[in-house]
Amino acid sequence: MSASGLLPARTELRPIVSELRLSAFKSHRRAAFRLGPLTLISGPSGSGKSGVLEAYAALARLAGGARLAEVFRDPAAYIPRRARPDRQGRRGFRIGCTVDGPVGPVRVDVAVQAEPELRIVGERMTGAGETLLETALRDPGRRCVQAAWHTAGAVAVTRAPLPDDRLATSLLPLRVAGTTEGQRLALAAAEQVVIALRSVFPCDPRPDRMRTPAPPRDGRLRGGCENLAAVLRRTSRECGTRHAALVAAVRAGCAGPVEGLVTEGRADGVVRALVEQGELGAMPVERLGDGELRYLALALVLLTGPGVLAVDPAADVLPARQVLTVLADGFDRCLDRRQARELLGVAARMCARGHIRLVGTVGDVTGAVGDAPVTVVNLGRERVL
Repeated sequence: MSASGLLPARTELRPIVSELRLSAFKSHRRAAFRLGPLTLISGPSGSGKSGVLEAYAALARLAGGARLAEVFRDPAAYIPRRARPDRQGRRGFRIGCTVDGPVGPVRVDVAVQAEPELRIVGERMTGAGETLLETALRDPGRRCVQAAWHTAGAVAVTRAPLPDDRLATSLLPLRVAGTTEGQRLALAAAEQVVIALRSVFPCDPRPDRMRTPAPPRDGRLRGGCENLAAVLRRTSRECGTRHAALVAAVRAGCAGPVEGLVTEGRADGVVRALVEQGELGAMPVERLGDGELRYLALALVLLTGPGVLAVDPAADVLPARQVLTVLADGFDRCLDRRQARELLGVAARMCARGHIRLVGTVGDVTGAVGDAPVTVVNLGRERVL
C-alpha cells in the first residue's frame, strides 16, 4: 500500500509533470499540453510558445514557496487578451498541471486575480477520486483564503485560513499532521506535486554574456550560462566520463576539430574556457559563434544535473526520487539543422534514462526533430514522432 494506505504502492515512479494547463493565461485559453520526457513546442512568432514555459516556471517557483509578487512582477501582462473585468473590476488568469507519481495523477489548478490587486482567489488539488484541497476567497477585505483539505476522519474536511499570496499545496505539509488516512493521502499528493515542480531549471543561454571569463568559485550553472567557464572547470575535474561525453557532443555539433575542452586561470583571478583543436592549438570559447556557444551550453546542461545547475530541489527527498526538468526557451535558436538534430539526440539519450526531462520551444520543428522520439506540441495540436 502507498503512504496513504488507500492506493497500491508504486515506489518506482518518480513524480513528473505530465500535463500543463493554461485555462486563461496570456494568449492561451482552455489550452492543455501533454508533456512527454522530451517535448518541443513549435509555432510561429507570437503564437505563445514562450508563455507555456513561463506558466511552467511560475508553477515551479510557487511550489518552492515564492510569493505571488515575486513570481508575477507585472501581473497585468499575464491576463488573457480581450479579458473583460467583472462587476467588481476584477481580472486575472488561471494555470494548472497534472503530476504523475506514486499517488497516481494529481491535478492542481490555480486562479489568480491580477487586478485590482494580486492574490490567489482559488486553488484545487484532486487525486485518487477525491478533492484533496480546495481554497476560495470568501472575504475580499481579508488577505487570506478559506482552505479545506481532505481528512476522512471524524469530519470529512478540515478548514482553516491560508495566505492569499502563496500556493496552498506547498503549505499543506506544514499544516497537516497526517493523523488520518485522508490526511495522509492529501499530504502524499501535495508532496508529489512539490517534488515534481521544485526540480525545474529554466535555461536560455546568452552568448554575449558567455564570452566573459567567470570567477572560479561560481560553480553552479545559471540560467543564462554566463558562468560557463567556471562550471566547465568544475565538471572536468569531477566526472571524466561526463566530460568526455560533452567533448564528443561538441565535436559533433561545432565546426573545426575538437579534441578537448579545457580551462585556464588568468592573472586577474578569473577562468576562461578553451577548445583544444589539435595542431591548431587551443581556441578561447569566446571566439565561437553564437550558435556554437548555445549548443555547448545546452549540451552541458543536459549532461549534468541538479548538483551542477542552479536549481533548488526538495532538500529532504533523495535525488533518486526526483527528475530534473529543463525548460529551454528557443532550443534551436541560432542553431543550424545539423546542430539542432545533434543536440536533440543528446537530449533524447539523456531523457531516456529517466533522470531528466526537457520542454523546449523551437521555431523549425521539422529541422530539429529528425528521428528522435519527441512529443511535439504545435498550437494546440499534439502529435508524437
